[in-house]
Amino acid sequence: MTENGALVLFSGGQDSTTCLAWALTQFSRVETVGFDYGQRHRAELEARGRVLAAIRARFPQWSSRLGEDHELFLDVLKQIGGSALTDDVKITMGKDGLPTTFVPGRNVLFLAAAAALGYRRGVADLVGGMCETDYSGYPDCRGRTISAVAEALTLALARPVTIHTPLMAIDKAATWALAERLGGAALVDVIREETVTCYQGDRTHRHAWGYGCGVCPACDLRAKGYRKYRGG
Repeated sequence: MTENGALVLFSGGQDSTTCLAWALTQFSRVETVGFDYGQRHRAELEARGRVLAAIRARFPQWSSRLGEDHELFLDVLKQIGGSALTDDVKITMGKDGLPTTFVPGRNVLFLAAAAALGYRRGVADLVGGMCETDYSGYPDCRGRTISAVAEALTLALARPVTIHTPLMAIDKAATWALAERLGGAALVDVIREETVTCYQGDRTHRHAWGYGCGVCPACDLRAKGYRKYRGG
């Protein structure tokens, strides 16, 4: 374990919760940051507090390492608009070959803001849940993009910035399995009960894998991954 601190991009969803657990096993001090970018629902933002509280209460081996949580407002993405995550737009495949849930530049903006916060907090290690294995085709989730952003931030801040992406090369089933390896059945239960990954922010329909509408692409990926993880 390194004595350096880490800043986790923490949305309150399955992937970022797994990344938070990973960071808590790798670093002695871990802070979290979430982003209010004008998303259509606040379910993920509301989940952040529940998940952090559950980790502090149920994982004493991690609670002392879990530091301050931050929330930044980046509503410029809402002002730009045009995405099913920010506007009343149907979730379909767009003419550019990307789903309408794609928010252009979102991860680049998130990482730049996190790096700036980390600069003030004395943290140069960022942790994000980007994945290019089992995803919706977003170009800002690819390893090459993240490497390029890390290089640009290193130059811009005149100090090394490292972006850790522990989920980059694994699918959703492996993400469930990683959560179990990190925090046992208790962490899997927290993910099922408290996190929100659904694009609709649905907290009314309960499934074996957790809450969600059950039909959006995010729910579909999560459900298929859970079934594979459980051997179904």
